[in-house]
Amino acid sequence: MRLLFLGDVVGRPGRSVVAEHLPGLRERWRLDCVVINGENAAHGFGITETVCDELIQAGADAVTLGNHSFDQREALVFINRQERLVRPANYPPGTPGRGACIVETRTGARVLVVNVMGRVFMDAMDDPFAAVERELSACPLGEAADAVIVDVHAEATSEKQAFGHFLDGRASLVVGTHTHAPTADHRVLPGGTAYMSDAGMCGDYDSVLGMQKDEPIRRFLQKTPGSRWEVAGGEGTLCGIAVETDARGLAVGAWAVRIGPHLSETWPKAWD
Repeated sequence: MRLLFLGDVVGRPGRSVVAEHLPGLRERWRLDCVVINGENAAHGFGITETVCDELIQAGADAVTLGNHSFDQREALVFINRQERLVRPANYPPGTPGRGACIVETRTGARVLVVNVMGRVFMDAMDDPFAAVERELSACPLGEAADAVIVDVHAEATSEKQAFGHFLDGRASLVVGTHTHAPTADHRVLPGGTAYMSDAGMCGDYDSVLGMQKDEPIRRFLQKTPGSRWEVAGGEGTLCGIAVETDARGLAVGAWAVRIGPHLSETWPKAWD
C-alpha cells in the first residue's frame, strides 16, 4: 500500500494547501490511505465539524488530534458521530470520541489509525504506551489490520523515538506531530516500521509555529500577557511523510513530503 501522513494543519493556510494539492496527489501517487493531523485546523486551535468535513472532502481518510482536541467546544459533541476523527487514546476514560479507527481502502484493505499523546513536557495523561498496546492487541498488524499508522502527538523527541522502537515491526508507520517543524530523520527501522520524529505542519512557515510572528516574539521578550495569537496568513506548505508497504504491512520505503514555499521541496520521486 501507499500511505500519506500530513502534519498539523494550521488554520486557513494549512487547509488551503491541503485542498489545493491532496486531491491531485491521491490520484498521481495512487494513494491507498491518507491521514491528517487536524488539531490546529480551526483558527489555529482545535477543530470544528465544518473543518473536519473539509479535510475529509479534500481526501483525508482519517483526521487525528492532540492537546488542542477540544479547544472548539463543539468537538465535545460532534466527535462522537464522526467516526473518522480520532483523539488521543490515552485521554481518561469517559472522554468523548475514540482513540483509534479502522479505515477501509478502495481495495478493501483495512488500516488501523491510532492517536496517542506524549507525557513529557505535556499535560498529565494516561500511559500512552499502554494505550497503544491495547489498540494493537485488539487489531494487530497482519491479522486484523493490513496497515497500522500511529500518530504520536508529543513534545519530546526522545519519547517519540522510544515509541518508534517500541512499535518496530508492529506498525507500518509511527510519526510524531505537535512541534510543527519537519525533522530529517525519516527512515525505516530494522523491524520494518517507517518512522519520523515530526511530520511538520501544513501552514505558513513565515511564522512562529504557523502563527503571526509579532506576538510570540513580544512574549519571549517581555514575559507578559498580550493579545491572542493569530494564524499567519501567507501561503501554506504541505508537509508530511509518504510510506510504501509490502504484503505484510511493513514499510519498504519512507520519504519526506514538503511542497510549497520557505522549505526545500521534496517528495517520493519514484511515485511520479
